[in-house]
Amino acid sequence: MRPPDGFAEFVAARGTSLLRTAYLTCGASDDAEDVLQAALERACRSWHRVHKDADPEPYVRRIIVNLAISRARRRALLRIIPTHSPPETPAPAADVELRQVLMDGLRALPPRQRAVVVLRFWEDMTEAQTAKVLGCSVGTVKSQTAKALVRLRRLLGAEVIDDVRA
Repeated sequence: MRPPDGFAEFVAARGTSLLRTAYLTCGASDDAEDVLQAALERACRSWHRVHKDADPEPYVRRIIVNLAISRARRRALLRIIPTHSPPETPAPAADVELRQVLMDGLRALPPRQRAVVVLRFWEDMTEAQTAKVLGCSVGTVKSQTAKALVRLRRLLGAEVIDDVRA
């Protein structure tokens, strides 16, 4: 099947940015690639509706965020199911770079809060843009951002968060 007109150009132009969003919302590169591929597949199927009147990027970002949240919920359910032997856990690293510390903090957030933090601070979207991508109110974005930052401060320490935001 041949992709619709303009779709390949869109993917070539915005693919890296979309992959970054997927990576930050999923927390792992393999998951991000899977989520991005699924999102692009969905966007391709409805490209004729999406592309004719508006910028398709917010639509694709919303698909990415929704898929990442759904994937995290499914994995949370799988963690509840008991296994015969406990899974191996990685040994804690002695000297972790700031990026790794932040990624660990992001992974500890609930999926919705993680999506808000990624869109607001990594993608540099306004509260209104974030609300539009997530399909919620600006007030919800504000409250989820506040809760996420409180949790990150508690997990990572206030000085780490303040250094990153400065």
